Amino acid sequence: MVREPAALVIGGGIAGIQAALDIADAGYQVYLVEREPSVGGRMAQLDKTFPTLDCSSCILTPKMVDVGNHPNIELMTYSEVVAVEGGVGAFHATVKKKPRYVDVDKCTGCGLCAAACRMKGRVVSRFDEGIVKRSAIYVPFPQAVPLKYTVDPTACLYLTRGVCGKTFKCKDACPADAIDFEQREELVDLEVGAIIVATGFDLIDPRTKPEFGYGVYPEVMTGIEFERLSSASGPTMGKIIVNGKEPKDVVFIKCVGSRDPHTGVPYCSRICCMYTAKHAHLVRDKIPDARITVFYMDVRAFGKGYEEFYDRVKHERVIYRRGEPAEVYRRGDKLVVLAEDTLLGKPIEVEADLVVLATAVVPRTDASEVAALLGLECSPDGFFQEAHPKLRPVSTSVDGVFLAGCCQGPKDIPDTVAQAKAAASSALVVLAQCEETSPA
Repeated sequence: MVREPAALVIGGGIAGIQAALDIADAGYQVYLVEREPSVGGRMAQLDKTFPTLDCSSCILTPKMVDVGNHPNIELMTYSEVVAVEGGVGAFHATVKKKPRYVDVDKCTGCGLCAAACRMKGRVVSRFDEGIVKRSAIYVPFPQAVPLKYTVDPTACLYLTRGVCGKTFKCKDACPADAIDFEQREELVDLEVGAIIVATGFDLIDPRTKPEFGYGVYPEVMTGIEFERLSSASGPTMGKIIVNGKEPKDVVFIKCVGSRDPHTGVPYCSRICCMYTAKHAHLVRDKIPDARITVFYMDVRAFGKGYEEFYDRVKHERVIYRRGEPAEVYRRGDKLVVLAEDTLLGKPIEVEADLVVLATAVVPRTDASEVAALLGLECSPDGFFQEAHPKLRPVSTSVDGVFLAGCCQGPKDIPDTVAQAKAAASSALVVLAQCEETSPA
């Protein structure tokens, strides 16, 4: 058995990026596999980060560029791990590289293909949470790494219908002749000594709480949708616009799906209290005369500087009302949030032009498939199970496979980065042992 001093990192969000950089900086080969066309994950969608209000992209983008340029990292975007065999020190992984229908060596990222696409402005942008639409050939966002275009096979007229008018407008518009509809999926075999799983999380579908009117009223949105709305790189260039105007009455509802036996999410999602406080601050900063109300069950400001940030937001004329809303309904041109203020002990109605739901963090929909692929166990909440919560918090029941980030459970960015560095350190121990036992 040949022991390979290389690592496979599955997932290209901030956890996977940090783990890959730490291992690569130590001098070992890293294969970073990301299923989307660009690395960045959820953090790339954010505007500011709490409690310091640093620009999310300013923190993340340099790291994305580093993984794209690092000589010890092979970046495999738009790819998925489909098989893993072997054991610690000698894993054999098979990676499926999906066809982009674009030659990445030729593509310059100029965007002329997207501008010419017949589906321009007709395909929902998942990155912008459906607020705007894009072309069938696209990059997820302007800072994408790699900055190479991808044809969406579910939206391209040629790939779905076999016809795209008399000519391929994207192909004709590309000066580099990079469009290649002859591409097919490719399987790549990798030999690695350690694996880090950093597959991230999903957010609960707020339609599981129909009483809040998500999907019925356009004025009701999720926290991640609000992030895109308030981001300077978002579809409105950072302006908070709802129904063509600035909202004057804004209501935030926390714990939507979290700590709720009816949704199957009995746990606290940990980040909702603080990102709601951040959102309230952003509304106050951008709409100074807005009336802002936050409905909460409890406030859990557990991290460094978090309590101070929460206190700061409360003093920015943000009203915190303890009580879980029962219903959101329309009255005239306003929404009304009906709730019981448990501190006052009476029901209240608060009018709103915008309602933002702080939705629960849940395991990815494919978590069970990844667990089966790697032989991992899942805890009762559906997240990947660590070997021991205190003694081995980043290890798994499979030797040589480690966990990083929210695939193991809800956590904020600082904890995600810390766990990614811990997973990288654990993987480096395995890789060093591989190096010692490899034939000269």
